Amino acid sequence: NLSEAVTILKACKPRHLEVDRMDGDDRDVFREAMRDVKPLRADRRAPAAPHRKRPTADRVPGSVMAEHLASLDEAVVDTGEELLFRGPGISERVFRRLRRGTFSIQEELDLHGMSVPEAQAALKDFIAECAAQHRGCVRVVHGKGLGSGHRGPVLKGHVNRWLRQWRDVLAFATAKPKDGGSGAVYVLIRRR
Repeated sequence: NLSEAVTILKACKPRHLEVDRMDGDDRDVFREAMRDVKPLRADRRAPAAPHRKRPTADRVPGSVMAEHLASLDEAVVDTGEELLFRGPGISERVFRRLRRGTFSIQEELDLHGMSVPEAQAALKDFIAECAAQHRGCVRVVHGKGLGSGHRGPVLKGHVNRWLRQWRDVLAFATAKPKDGGSGAVYVLIRRR
């Protein structure tokens, strides 16, 4: 009824509808217009805030992610046992494919049993030869260092440093378990 509507309106006190301050004719017109209005049931709970998803790598636009990754020094990301390197000019899509092991492996080098100087020479020659022969993706097995005792994997650290220094290496990533896991890397080679 009207008195309830007026009571609700007075309780709300909207500044633009102050019924008590209206002159007689306006008040009568207003009450007539509000005669059939029924008050709404008041829900005392505050409306829930809209749920917003935080941006993650999967939801960040590619250009933003590319700018962020390009700003990293040498675009290097190391986490635990995983070896990762993405050189300039390598797109996120190509790097993701390399990490997933979806490129066909065209050559392989196994460094097991080699000394550090032997491994360096063999790897350098291997990378140069693969670049000259237009090999796109190769696998280098450096081993997990299980025979190195408390020192941990020796060749793995050296391979990580060497590959970052050679201009024929565009990117590399730790291999999938089926291809040697943390004891091997996929290497993307610049074709000469």
